[in-house]
Amino acid sequence: MSKLDELIAELCPNGVEYKRVKDIAIVSIGEFVHKNLQNPNSLYPVYNGGTSNTGFYDKYNRTANKIIISARGANAGFVNRVFTNYWSGNSCYTIDVENDNMNWNFTYYWLKSKERNLLDGQQKAGIPAVSKRQVEDFFIPVPPLPVQGEIVRILDNFTELTAELTAELTAELIARKKQYEYYRDSLLTFGDNVEWKTLGECILKADNMRWGENKEENFQYIDLSSVNRDDNKIYETQIIHSENAPSRAKQIVVKNDVIFGSTRPMLKRYCLVPEEYDNQICSTGFCVLRANLNLILPKWVFYNISTTAFYTYVEKNQKGASYPAISDKEVKAYKIPLPPIDEQQRIIDILDRFGTLCNEITTGLSVEIEARQKQYEYYRDKLLTFEEIS
Repeated sequence: MSKLDELIAELCPNGVEYKRVKDIAIVSIGEFVHKNLQNPNSLYPVYNGGTSNTGFYDKYNRTANKIIISARGANAGFVNRVFTNYWSGNSCYTIDVENDNMNWNFTYYWLKSKERNLLDGQQKAGIPAVSKRQVEDFFIPVPPLPVQGEIVRILDNFTELTAELTAELTAELIARKKQYEYYRDSLLTFGDNVEWKTLGECILKADNMRWGENKEENFQYIDLSSVNRDDNKIYETQIIHSENAPSRAKQIVVKNDVIFGSTRPMLKRYCLVPEEYDNQICSTGFCVLRANLNLILPKWVFYNISTTAFYTYVEKNQKGASYPAISDKEVKAYKIPLPPIDEQQRIIDILDRFGTLCNEITTGLSVEIEARQKQYEYYRDKLLTFEEIS
């Protein structure tokens, strides 16, 4: 029998009392502090509606060892704990456990185990939000303090172990990605032994949609956010027609076009257009690169704009302080090596095989990370399950 089992058998064999959060803690909302007043060199972290601190401030309005819950925004309901003095923003609830019969870390683990209930219970009108009442009305078990302390000890150790394993797997995942990028960049590095041309010299002009001539037809619309940055694939397109087409829905794409998001928030969002989006529409926020097959293969374009050298070029040539972007003209002015078609294909085949291998490894690591997290949540929830005294 474990120490926890012995404590439960001795101190609460018939179950435990449940209380509302408002009966064991004070729930309060923080105060807005403007981003301009925050400083990365200041001492106190600022928490608001996200999953981590948004900056640092030279003042604090909450002392250490508190539980926080995001009140508004996409992450409303996210539960965290803070071990230092901090500034609580106006989208951050602080749960200050004042009941002498409650361990604040036990309260944190319980609320964290119910985080999904809070996230799923977001009020969706306008900006997603979780109300103070939703937090206060949560029921929490109140086992004897020695039982709470032992559960906290077990979960702290398990949390640390899980974090270490996740960090190792994440580091391996990052290393694999860097290895692939290094190998890709090396294969695409050429000197004066091959011809060099600008992208503009290697591509064909894409057509624009004439909505007045296509009043009846529906199209799939590839918006800036449709392209996933992690796997360079298209997700979540919308169906549009002449009556509801956004103002930026103008460019016709065909199979094997390469599209590149040229505004700052979308940089590194690029993909090779698959067959299912042949003759569909993309946003003017994409630069459309249609390979001239007499000179260049579509995947040669794709792989060359995925390189570190191209990203550095974009960073150097983007314009605009508040919303940086690179023009189509600048993108098409980028020079790439142009070996013979058969040599392009040989290198593409190598990169395809290596990419498939890396993706398989990355997927395996991601699955392992997810499994570790689920294992942790399973044991945490078992430890926090108590019979209620009838």
